[in-house]
Amino acid sequence: MVSVILITKNEEVNIERCLQSVQWADEIIVVDAESTDQTVAKAKALHATVFVKHWEGYAKQKEFAMHQTKHDWVFSIDADEEVTEQLKKEILHIVQQSSALNGYEVPRKSFFLGKWIRYGGWYPGYQLRLFKKSKARMNHRPVHEGFLIDGMIGLLSADLNHYTYNSIRHYIEKMNDYSSLDVINTVARGRTVRWYNFILNPLSAFLRMYFSLHGYRDGFHGFLLAYYSALHSLTIFAKSWEYQISLRQQTSLPPVTAGAVAQQKKF
Repeated sequence: MVSVILITKNEEVNIERCLQSVQWADEIIVVDAESTDQTVAKAKALHATVFVKHWEGYAKQKEFAMHQTKHDWVFSIDADEEVTEQLKKEILHIVQQSSALNGYEVPRKSFFLGKWIRYGGWYPGYQLRLFKKSKARMNHRPVHEGFLIDGMIGLLSADLNHYTYNSIRHYIEKMNDYSSLDVINTVARGRTVRWYNFILNPLSAFLRMYFSLHGYRDGFHGFLLAYYSALHSLTIFAKSWEYQISLRQQTSLPPVTAGAVAQQKKF
């Protein structure tokens, strides 16, 4: 009754924990972007059907995965996530109900450097993960992509564990990748970067996360996340400014395009 979908690229560190948590599913579909490690072998060993597909972006990979499923109920998961026993029971109960809605958001319990982050806007961090394939379509944004559902959406109560950044280096690498893709969203909105964006927006990001959303209650982990949230904001505006300058100079390869291409190759 339930198909689990997952996209991967060099996830041998996470893949076993993730797939072991969804062995209850009727089908597991993994779309791998030509991994060079043991991701594919480990996925197959855990009864997943694996499709190796050249990386075309998050949205297209997930959309392809959804279209390979045999069942109407789909649960989308990331390699660094884990379905808890409570969430498993809740999902199986929902899909058996004739009165079930067309989609459900799941509370995500995220860990940063091994610590569960409760504040700063991180928890419950609802994510749309369970849905009827017949009622779903993909939002094709470059980053922060997701499934759009026709009809009513509900909330589940059990947590999905998310083992996010395991080191500062990992965080910075991902921030660099995501900020390059976020520039595309900024430019698409027709926004012009001003000098004050370099001061006010990062400051606002820090104050909101650390004080308004009580990030300070997570201790030094909360401070680091608020600080890097500000840095992420600064990086987006700096890259957007760089892109605007390159357009004025009519260069053949704007920096943001180069960054996006690098992201496409790296996953």
